[in-house]
Amino acid sequence: MALFHVNFFSDVLGLSVTMDVILPQPAPGTRRGGQKLPVLWLLHGLSDDHTIWQRRTSIERYVEPLNLAVVMPAVDRSFYSDMAHGNRYWTYISEELPTLARSFFPLSARREDNFVAGLSMGGYGAFKLALRYPTRYAAAASLSGALRNFAEDAAASEDPAWVAELGRVFGDLSKFEGSSNDIYALATRTARLRTIPPRLYQCCGTEDFLYADNLRFKAHAEALGLPLTYEEGPGDHVWAYWDTMIQRVLTWLPLPDTRTA
Repeated sequence: MALFHVNFFSDVLGLSVTMDVILPQPAPGTRRGGQKLPVLWLLHGLSDDHTIWQRRTSIERYVEPLNLAVVMPAVDRSFYSDMAHGNRYWTYISEELPTLARSFFPLSARREDNFVAGLSMGGYGAFKLALRYPTRYAAAASLSGALRNFAEDAAASEDPAWVAELGRVFGDLSKFEGSSNDIYALATRTARLRTIPPRLYQCCGTEDFLYADNLRFKAHAEALGLPLTYEEGPGDHVWAYWDTMIQRVLTWLPLPDTRTA
């Protein structure tokens, strides 16, 4: 495996950004040729960045036998959205980043080779990507995802700073429900499509402050008939839990039959 730290200028964001990429290496004495790699787009949480998965888990070791590339971008505290008062991180993550990453590395653009996963804010981002673009991703995984109706979250919050931050991200929260940022509305739209929906994996610790939100989204997805695998068990909003569960995600992914011995 090789780890790349890639710095480049984003035209969408108008600033320099960094992504970390884990890339499997050909066996000694062989060449990759024109083979394109399956890829996991791995997303960070609210307080983290593109380095966090390598620093807090053994993700590089976990993917070593899988012939799977892993791309880890940074999006600040944007909730993977085009912020009302901030940068256009949704356009960056959904359009510009895949194009640039595939120009730098031999990454497959085929739906069956593309997967997205994330924790907390990144779990929300992973499901949003897969549900807004179900023909681009074969599977998506949310670990302790912030699978919330953020209009309701703001209305119930007693923290003015949090409400203000949600406003900076999403704008007028009275218009949140049914919008392209509403994960519940996106799930409903995807379920109504005639195309095969992406496979979904969702997990959350029973001591996590997002546990009730995850139960609510689980019930919504199951009522819609979406292909959801759900797991829960003891655990809080901590890296010890996510380090364990990302291994389960990697086992669950519908990877092409190219795993190394």
